[in-house]
Amino acid sequence: MQLSEKLDRMKSLIEEINKHNYYYYTLDQPVISDADYDILYDELVALEKETGVLLPESPTQRVGGELLKGFTEHKHLVRLWSLDKAQNLDDLMAWHARVRKLVEEHRARNPEEELPPLSYVLELKYDGLTLNLTYEDGLLVQAATRGNGVVGEGILPQVKTIRSIPLQIPYDQGVLEVQGEGIMNLSVLEEYNKTAAEPLKNARNAAAGALRNLNPKVTAERRLDAFIYNVGYSGSLQFADHREMVDFLKSNHFKVNPYILYMDTIEEVAQEIERISEMRFDLDYLIDGAVVKIADMRTRELLGYTDKFPRWAIAYKFEAEETTTVLKGVTWDVGRTGKLTPVATVEPVELAGVTVQKCTLNNMGDIERKNLKYALGTLVIIRRSNDVIPEILGKVSDDRDGEEIVVPTICPACGTELEQRGAHLFCGNRLGCKPQLIARITHYASRDAMDIETFSVMTAEQLYEELDLRDPADLYDLTFEDLIGLERFGEKKATNLLEAIDKSKTRGLSSFLFALGIPNTGKTTTKVLSDHFGSLEKVMAASKEELMALPDIGEIVADSIVTFFRDETMRRSIERMLESGVRPAAEEKAEPASIDSMFAGKTIVLTGTLHSMSRDEAAKKLERLGAKVTGSVSKKTDMVIAGENAGSKLAKAKELGLQILDDEEELLRLLDGI
Repeated sequence: MQLSEKLDRMKSLIEEINKHNYYYYTLDQPVISDADYDILYDELVALEKETGVLLPESPTQRVGGELLKGFTEHKHLVRLWSLDKAQNLDDLMAWHARVRKLVEEHRARNPEEELPPLSYVLELKYDGLTLNLTYEDGLLVQAATRGNGVVGEGILPQVKTIRSIPLQIPYDQGVLEVQGEGIMNLSVLEEYNKTAAEPLKNARNAAAGALRNLNPKVTAERRLDAFIYNVGYSGSLQFADHREMVDFLKSNHFKVNPYILYMDTIEEVAQEIERISEMRFDLDYLIDGAVVKIADMRTRELLGYTDKFPRWAIAYKFEAEETTTVLKGVTWDVGRTGKLTPVATVEPVELAGVTVQKCTLNNMGDIERKNLKYALGTLVIIRRSNDVIPEILGKVSDDRDGEEIVVPTICPACGTELEQRGAHLFCGNRLGCKPQLIARITHYASRDAMDIETFSVMTAEQLYEELDLRDPADLYDLTFEDLIGLERFGEKKATNLLEAIDKSKTRGLSSFLFALGIPNTGKTTTKVLSDHFGSLEKVMAASKEELMALPDIGEIVADSIVTFFRDETMRRSIERMLESGVRPAAEEKAEPASIDSMFAGKTIVLTGTLHSMSRDEAAKKLERLGAKVTGSVSKKTDMVIAGENAGSKLAKAKELGLQILDDEEELLRLLDGI
């Protein structure tokens, strides 16, 4: 057989094998036996060896080759948007009301344009890893994670192991990007764990871990699957509605979940969501909600996007899951300030897609309120909502039928006698209690503080144990020779850490004050101190009366600041930092924008979650407009800007009758240009 004939035969085999893969993995309708499939596959492998040719669409490339050195960045052709969330039916109806209002306003402004009545698409919200697939002239050339929505990580070798994802598609007219979700079926996870040396805890982490594993053979072993649900980019394709887009995906051999419903009213959508919530436990894959979209593409276009979300879609997140398990024990963790926090250990139980073994308890008062004082060894109710750490809600029985949770009298880490301060227990051994020292050093190096890159709590523990590191100031005494002798420290890691420590010497004053960990102060307070006093020396010398004259600083906070800087140990630590070259200068204030603004001269408090920007970013923009941003609500506050899940500050603002801005789109409009 001539080379050209072998190549023709290879192309024919590839086409036939890919067709059978589509019938088997995507449609679940095999048309030949496994033995006949193996004959075709083995012939292709033999021809590839003979010719030395590997065609890009060949299914033999799915197995996974050599170990990869790292992930490369991939810039998506169009942004991959996250979705706004509805936690309940009221949130869903509020979204629908906003959509209807915007559409009606558009119709009033453009009476000549005919828009169809609002209709909806309902899809499942998968709990896996988002995939972005790029095809050029029909060939799969890249696959990437979502990343930050603009840039992701290239994971093409890993994704090629997913047999339901086509390596070649009929559409061959330029570039196409489609999005979907990589998942591990629950039945596959169960089979995998029967023979695994290290069983996987849950399907979501198993899928994400496999797709971000630098060894594609590991990915292949996990037998992942994928559902494709969106066309993100195409040069010339246009769809009238969602149904047309789905038909296009199906015709190009993508695996589309059969559960896609089209509905004419939001009431129908709400009813079906209730049904999904009940049926989700019968599915062979994890979902954590449903996605509601406007069906018509032109309507989507006119609705557009906020800075973070499409206005034409929303994710309905299911309520927190609850279950019962046995409370095995309670340990007491010591934090940076010496405060002890009880942590419950429970019998491992699957909840909301993860295996739960630890739960939060706030303090002994919380334990008693929840009737847990005599609960060791008994059944308790636990709840987990999305990615929040699980919490114990209470005891199943009201009886005192368990062992008592004993409140410690001495520190479990250092043996120091504990102090009761309010509702909490504290260890006062600030200079000799290991977890306090490690937490203090870790906090000092954290991103919002001195931002020492590559530093972690594991690094702090290692330096504590092996180099006797006891104070953040000790970081500036580290040498290359100190680090290179440590386990897991090569030349590059040692050099990078020393460069990061040196770079931290020029952080601003507010970051430095926050890094010191002054009790009862946070980022807002340290920024107030930096802006007002302008130098470290003046902050350290400030009296209680001077401090209390500043916004957000009451008697307790003022006492904490004065006491902290009078402490000789703290002062010596700061002196050592300054001697090592730390120069915490006050940040230059941005000049107010030269435009009129309703915020000029106002005292404003930000609370809750903003979706379009962080609160820090919003504060900086408000300050550019002449506002004074503070952290607590009082009679001196002019306005409270409330994002999602605003709590006590919003409640207090309502109680005081203050002006409240709770419309994020209106806030964006008012901040436009800053």
